Amino acid sequence: MTTTLKTRGILQLAVFTAGVMLAGAVSASAQDVKKGEQVYAAQKCATCHSIAGKGKKTNPLDGVGGKLSADEIKQWIVDPKGMTAKAKSTKKPPMPAKYGKLPAADIDAMVAYMQSLK
Repeated sequence: MTTTLKTRGILQLAVFTAGVMLAGAVSASAQDVKKGEQVYAAQKCATCHSIAGKGKKTNPLDGVGGKLSADEIKQWIVDPKGMTAKAKSTKKPPMPAKYGKLPAADIDAMVAYMQSLK
């Protein structure tokens, strides 16, 4: 009986710990999405793109998180010329390469924000 209670206690502690860790990961992700939205605004991405009808309507990003992987989104940010060739995109003007020089944390946040657009 004592062994069963100890085992049950250990299992409950493990489940609780996993839940706390998962909640922390979700919270960090939400923070990344919010930061990514701020980077999107600060970089004036709406000059060429739109989200939810706000910005240039010819290059909407609505649903991009359901169409592209996080790595593909990151590649569009850091190597737009390469991704333009890969996707055989003919949109003009092409996306500038300057965003690849943003801090890694800002790029990751932008990717998190774009991934949230499903």
